Amino acid sequence: MYIGIDHGTTALRFASDTAEFRIPREKATGFTTAALEQICPVEEIEGIAVCYSMGDAITAITDIRKVKNRGIITREGAGKHTGGGTRVYDEIAKSGIPAVVIPGIHRGSPTDPRFKAYSHQTSPEKLGIAYAVQQALGDTFIVSDVGSNTVSLLVTEGAIAGAFDACVFAPGTTHGALDVDAIRRIDRGEETANEAFLHAGVHHTTPDDLQEATLALWAAMECASLRLLAPDAPVALAGSQAPAIAAEVSRLIRTPVTIFDDWVAARGCARIARDVFEGGVKSVLGLGVVR
Repeated sequence: MYIGIDHGTTALRFASDTAEFRIPREKATGFTTAALEQICPVEEIEGIAVCYSMGDAITAITDIRKVKNRGIITREGAGKHTGGGTRVYDEIAKSGIPAVVIPGIHRGSPTDPRFKAYSHQTSPEKLGIAYAVQQALGDTFIVSDVGSNTVSLLVTEGAIAGAFDACVFAPGTTHGALDVDAIRRIDRGEETANEAFLHAGVHHTTPDDLQEATLALWAAMECASLRLLAPDAPVALAGSQAPAIAAEVSRLIRTPVTIFDDWVAARGCARIARDVFEGGVKSVLGLGVVR
């Protein structure tokens, strides 16, 4: 059995091809590998693919025993910090179960260099989404993950070409890019930059009756901009807001969209684990595998 772990904004999701469960991030501080029995007996687990934070210190899918500092440059920075993801990572690392760590996409990654105008493009769990979408839509596609934040990726000919990180372009429900008002609040000492990021989503900036339409517009703009590089790429939506905004996104970009559910990242990571440990693949979405 192979398991993928999605280190999401509000919860950690664990999935195989046939079962799944979730733990809110705050409760994950008490995680032990015994919890994996909800999927299968621990002794039947053949491999795990783990996501952790931004994944910005590694560029390849890497054996967890070879990863330093959990694959990140620092825990400081954009995002919510609870300690749950750290606990899960450390318990998996010391369990002896074969495991690999999924990297984020950043300036060190083998993407179109023009995307490297920004230091970070996407966190690791989005690669799980992309791997699952690839199985359904083929080797060239766009996927926008819309939930607490919005992150959109372009895959061309089976490799990640580039992505828009949550703090660069479209808002999600909670997080978003820092606008002029946010910069002024930071300069006045009213908020830290990370607090401003956590208050830049549509739940904080947009009237209730416009929130879904706003999410749809900005997600559609991200997809449309990525289509400049792949005009005929099919488009997918994932994340908690995907069902609510899919029809409007499709109308705006004038193409059908395929919807994936909240479990797609964890399931995609489980498939990465299977293909690494069972299939012996050397590359996933254009990223190397180091074991």
